[in-house]
Amino acid sequence: MKYLIVTADDFGAAPEVNAAVEAAHRDGVLTAASLMVAAPAATDAIARARRLPSLRVGLHLVLSDGRPLLPPSTVSHLVDESGAFRTNLAALGTLIAFSAGARRQVAAEITAQFAAFRDSGLALDHCNAHQHLHLHPVVAELMLSIGHSFGLRAVRVPLERGQVLRRLKPHTHGWSATLALPFALRLRRRVSAAGLAAPDRVFGLRWSGHMTRARLLALVRNLPDGLSEIYLHPATAPFRGGGEGYRHREEFEALTDPAVVAACRDASLQLGGFSDFAHYAADSPLPGKPGAAALAHRLVLRP
Repeated sequence: MKYLIVTADDFGAAPEVNAAVEAAHRDGVLTAASLMVAAPAATDAIARARRLPSLRVGLHLVLSDGRPLLPPSTVSHLVDESGAFRTNLAALGTLIAFSAGARRQVAAEITAQFAAFRDSGLALDHCNAHQHLHLHPVVAELMLSIGHSFGLRAVRVPLERGQVLRRLKPHTHGWSATLALPFALRLRRRVSAAGLAAPDRVFGLRWSGHMTRARLLALVRNLPDGLSEIYLHPATAPFRGGGEGYRHREEFEALTDPAVVAACRDASLQLGGFSDFAHYAADSPLPGKPGAAALAHRLVLRP
């Protein structure tokens, strides 16, 4: 059996993103969205989500490429002169690893974002981080430990099955996904130890911002058995802060495409959010679901 979560990231980033999320859930195959609680259009996103009880909404932690929820003076290690989070991920990661003060500020900001999500009144479906910063071991540990007190039950572990992509497009490569692999495997072990739900595989790293109709349709039609997540960045129009070169409108159109909708109605496929598959904890012995050890072996030997 195939289980699929279709997620929109950056919910709350702009009205154009929020409108795409609402339409793609009502009229398309979108099942979940990851909310930026400190983003400019977060209030609008929350209002829309309340009108969509079947949309599963999680927390999209922002610690880079955005603004903090806490006053900049409270997280001074993490922000630049303008009060925005630092954009150099390598420098930020090093700082978090070696500065106790930076780690305390990361913990405070993560706590504030979880608290803001709780105060929205929305049910917490999952958690992940903008630009996959939860792959950082310190951020991962803080996200899991702090999230536990807020009822966290599911996490995105960005392990992308390269062999599936190459079957669809033989010359597909992605250095970012390859470099992230050891960190993703470590995160999966932590998620498994915590008994949290996580997909077996995630699609969207190599085609981030370019999940066109053809790609989304091909993925849906060629999903392996088990639990998969496909994440996108849809928007109805260009917006301030959108990803450079991202095809936001095309991703929105892919989510509502009649052929994609029809493919997702196949009897062998079940759609839902993370909470709909909460029993699907990492390493749970369900049919068609590999354990973390088997998955690690497969990914390392045949990435």
